Amino acid sequence: MRIIVRLQSLADSAYDMKYYHKLQGFVYSLLKDGPYHVLHDKKGYRFLCFSNMFPPENIKKDDVRNLIVSSPDSVLIKLLKEKLLEKENACIGEMSFKIEEVSILEPKTQKNCKLITGTPIIIRIPKRNYEKYGVKPPKDYDYVFWRKNYSFEAFIRQLESNLFKKYNEYHKIEIKEFRIFEQFLFKKQVCNHIIINGKEEKVFGSIWEFIFSYLDNEQIKILQFGLDCGFGEMNSMGFGFMNVKR
Repeated sequence: MRIIVRLQSLADSAYDMKYYHKLQGFVYSLLKDGPYHVLHDKKGYRFLCFSNMFPPENIKKDDVRNLIVSSPDSVLIKLLKEKLLEKENACIGEMSFKIEEVSILEPKTQKNCKLITGTPIIIRIPKRNYEKYGVKPPKDYDYVFWRKNYSFEAFIRQLESNLFKKYNEYHKIEIKEFRIFEQFLFKKQVCNHIIINGKEEKVFGSIWEFIFSYLDNEQIKILQFGLDCGFGEMNSMGFGFMNVKR
């Protein structure tokens, strides 16, 4: 499930390419006084993702922008809607907006469908898998971000593993991994600058289109979770946000 927020700018502002943590802070501020206040300090998966504000351009006063927040937790999404409807304005970093409209969306994965990245997918390959995927980093790193010079197999297998880990933790079950991704189109590699604990860090992500045909019910269920939760890592910072391609 997801919520789309229509925002009207109250002033001119520049589009900040490093505002992921500011968007994250805005979302957490809506949850701070309720049952989800612990999300901010939760270790591990938070089962929450959000889009960029779009269209991604410098903002003039009265311009309209949209923001989408998604989660497999429908209670969380409905609570966000309630909190947003209580507010007239929203401040995201240096940007200020009037909240014009808030609505819930429920896009669905189907037997035949295409999913596209709304924000870059972050995949890290741990040291224990270097030999398996032929990864030879220049230094003895504990992990490396997947980049286009590494194999597609490394990306897809790590992506599937991450998806099943999140699914199992969220549902408190233990489903064994099976193949989901068969057809995919790599678009490009990107480097994002994010702020973590007050420091600017680089993360490497990638943009994709995934094509699915003749999915069975179990595959649909796992993919639907990924659509709601986000693909890959750092979902709660806005990475791996997915859309159904119409």
